[in-house]
Amino acid sequence: MIDTVIFDMDGLLVDSEPLWGVAMQEVFATVGVNLSPELTHLTTGLRTKEVVSYWHNYYKWEGKSAEQVVNEIIDSVIHKIIAEGHPMEGLSYILQYFREKGFKMGLASSSPLRLINAVLEHLKIKDAFQAVYSAEFEEYGKPHPAVYLACAKALGSDPLDCIAFEDSVTGMTAAKAARMTTVVVPEAHNRHDPRYALANMKLDSLLEFNDAKLSLLMK
Repeated sequence: MIDTVIFDMDGLLVDSEPLWGVAMQEVFATVGVNLSPELTHLTTGLRTKEVVSYWHNYYKWEGKSAEQVVNEIIDSVIHKIIAEGHPMEGLSYILQYFREKGFKMGLASSSPLRLINAVLEHLKIKDAFQAVYSAEFEEYGKPHPAVYLACAKALGSDPLDCIAFEDSVTGMTAAKAARMTTVVVPEAHNRHDPRYALANMKLDSLLEFNDAKLSLLMK
């Protein structure tokens, strides 16, 4: 019986993906790496250290360690989210919807925990979740299912009883690998990616989710 919902964060609950893109472009530029928006989209859903490792292996810059670049990106994103981060359309609605249904609620993100906490404080939604997990502390990040499995375990839920909400192909793959029923809410520019066919349901907005949609997932 499905009784648990686990949310991704970036790009799903908070409009942070553009801010991640700008932060990465600015910090990578300090080591002579110029990333276009198209290139930053290639690593959406990965942990920050994996993104930096990916580009460091490709460009092999000098002057700053990969760890320093990781920390500068995270610091920049936190600053930008606090200054201009907005909740995604339907955030309050979807949290209230599942709260009223009596669902256990968790968050499973690729972002480091200090950034997750900054976002939850900024949006004033920290109390909505009974478990908050970062892939930062897992051996493998998304698309590996580890962070979803850890969050489900903390909630005392069988993965088969969980609905996962995601916005990226990487995150969707992680949730499906965890054997969770998966709902995707992709960014508009990415909505027609055929890989989203793997999800159990695709929405244009969190506001589209309702009792009829929940009934379809529970069949």
